[in-house]
Amino acid sequence: MSDKVILTVATTGAVTPKELNPNVPITPKEIAEDAYKCWKAGASVVHLHMRDDQGLGTMDKHKFKETIDRIRDTCDIVINVTTAGDHRATYEQRMEHLAYVQPEIASFDAGSFNWLPGGVFENSPKFLSKLGQTMQELGIKTEIEIFDSGMIHACVKYFQAKGFLASPLYFQLVLGVLGAASARVEDLVYLRSLLPKDATWGAFGIGRDHLPVLLTTLAMGGHVRVGLEDNVYYSKGVLATNLSLTERAIRIINEADKAVATPDEARAILGLKKR
Repeated sequence: MSDKVILTVATTGAVTPKELNPNVPITPKEIAEDAYKCWKAGASVVHLHMRDDQGLGTMDKHKFKETIDRIRDTCDIVINVTTAGDHRATYEQRMEHLAYVQPEIASFDAGSFNWLPGGVFENSPKFLSKLGQTMQELGIKTEIEIFDSGMIHACVKYFQAKGFLASPLYFQLVLGVLGAASARVEDLVYLRSLLPKDATWGAFGIGRDHLPVLLTTLAMGGHVRVGLEDNVYYSKGVLATNLSLTERAIRIINEADKAVATPDEARAILGLKKR
C-alpha cells in the first residue's frame, strides 16, 4: 500500500476559540458532524479533542464518549484521541478516557518543552512510561507526536528499549510550534532520517506552515494531517473549514499520483483492529 496515504483530520484542538474561526467545532454534535463530512469526502482518521461548556480544552471522558458514539453511529472513520487536551488535567485524568471509550489510536506526546507563549507542555518520563504501558494493555495504537529530534532518541533508546512502546512505531512529526522544531524542509528531512526503518510516519505544519509541510511530506512518502486544530486559514485572509482543508488535501494527494487510504486500509497500514 505504498501509494496509499493516511489522511488525518484534527477537527478541534484544545485552544483555538470560535472567535478566531467560527467554523471550529466545539460541542460533541458539531465535532461528530465535521468528522462525518470529512469521512464522506475521503478522510481516513479523525483526531479528537474535547471542549468544556466554556469552550476550554477538557479531558472529560463523557464528552469523548458522546462524540465517539455519534461518530461510530454514522461512519467507520478511524478514531484517534488526544491524551493532552487540557493543561489543567492531572496525569490520571489524561488517561482515564482510554479504557472508557476504547479508541483505535491515542496520542503520545514524547516529551516536555516550552510551548510559547503559553507555558510548559509537560510530559514526564514517569507519565509517558505509564501511558505507553496502558495503551499496550488496552490494545490502542500509540501515535508518537514528535516536536524535536531529542524526542525520537528518547522514544527509541528508552521507551521502546524498556518495553513502554511496541514495534513497529508510528510517528507524527509536528513542525512549526514556537519553542520546538521549525517547519523548514531541512528540519523535516532531518527528523525523518532519525526514524527507525520499520516505522510508519506522518507530519504536519502549524499555521502558515501547514501547506508546505503537507507537500513535502507527500514527496517524502509520509502520511498527512489537516484540520482546524493546526490551521484556521485556507489561504491568506480566507477562513478554513475542516471540510475545505480535507478536500484540498485529497486533491493534492490525487495530483501526486497517490490515493487516500480508506479507514480499513489505514487500519491495515497501522495494524489496527476495528472497534
